[in-house]
Amino acid sequence: MNAAIARLCRLAQQPSRRIVGLMSGTSLDGLDVALCRLTGHGAATQLVLEQFATVPYNDDVRRRIRQVFAREQVSLEYLTLLNPWLGRLHADMVLGCLHAWQVAPADVDLVASHGQTVYHAPAHQHQHPDFEGLNATLQLGDGDHVAQGTGIITVSDFRQKHLAAGGEGAPLATYGDYLLLSSPDEERLLLNLGGIANFTYLPRAGADASTAFSTDTGPGNTLLDATIRAHRPGLHYDEDGRLALAGQVHEGLLGALLDHPFFAAALPKTTGPELFGPAYLAAAQTHTGTTALGLEALLATLVELSAVGVARAVQQVFGSAEAPLPAVYTSGGGAHNPALLGALRRHLPGAAFASTDALGVPADAKEAILFAVLANEAVAGRPVALGAGRQRVPAVTMGKISWPG
Repeated sequence: MNAAIARLCRLAQQPSRRIVGLMSGTSLDGLDVALCRLTGHGAATQLVLEQFATVPYNDDVRRRIRQVFAREQVSLEYLTLLNPWLGRLHADMVLGCLHAWQVAPADVDLVASHGQTVYHAPAHQHQHPDFEGLNATLQLGDGDHVAQGTGIITVSDFRQKHLAAGGEGAPLATYGDYLLLSSPDEERLLLNLGGIANFTYLPRAGADASTAFSTDTGPGNTLLDATIRAHRPGLHYDEDGRLALAGQVHEGLLGALLDHPFFAAALPKTTGPELFGPAYLAAAQTHTGTTALGLEALLATLVELSAVGVARAVQQVFGSAEAPLPAVYTSGGGAHNPALLGALRRHLPGAAFASTDALGVPADAKEAILFAVLANEAVAGRPVALGAGRQRVPAVTMGKISWPG
């Protein structure tokens, strides 16, 4: 037997595995690196987060990624070169973290690498006549380069199996959320406020798993961050939501932004910065004559847009945003934005809010942890049946395996 396959078989039979989960989101702030000890698999999965760090991207890394990020036309050569370059960069960042944590690469069983999403193209969004009904997504940061650079077996490219089985490639949070964070005591909404906002609905543990699902709700931080960069070069985000809190919502602009059919589309659904980017905002401003709107008012309006997007999706599921709702646990960069959290509380008065920290999963580390969980399932578990298929949550094991050496 191939020695690498024999090692993988041993890993699968171990009671626990030490896995480094990696996540780089649409905010392009850096690489989240979570060193996890995962015991068991499936509903019996138990997590110990041993270490976590976000390794920040410098301006050059952001510049390189933005050359191809959410753009319809790019240099094919540049895209091809960026794929291995990002894999090597992520490998170096993992080694740097392990060194700082005094953990030898040989003491890590797997790396779970999400890669960097550069384009997301669900069928409802691209509507390309040559590819009718085909969902697609693209992540860069080749897994073979991560494996070769770290010397650790790497599981990567998780989203392609989801697509192949009929999903939209996102959100993948359903699987890890269900395995780690289901509770016998309460229904939960796990609200991730990343570049794109999404939530996972979890029924009580032991209840009908066919009702569990995840959905995107619209922009989270992506438009807020892009607007800050455009108006205040050198800044990457509105720290503590201070500028947004100083502004007033422009109702006309908000109405034009919400007029997009995405917000009325049936759940679950996915989207990305390809739709909710500067061109979308500029068109709404031109339509409403608000191109000269001040930065504070613009950010206040975009915060309201993110919150209303979440509230409308919740209302689609539960019939009302004011009735008693499942407990809401937040994560992602927007969970640190008081302006956004305040708007969400206004629009979801029937919900009690807390961070996923209260569940033992640090909000900033949650997505990296979830990919460690998916890698654990790929090696030691079996396909998880959620959402009865109709929620575009196919029962599949995700991830491609790359050997070092």
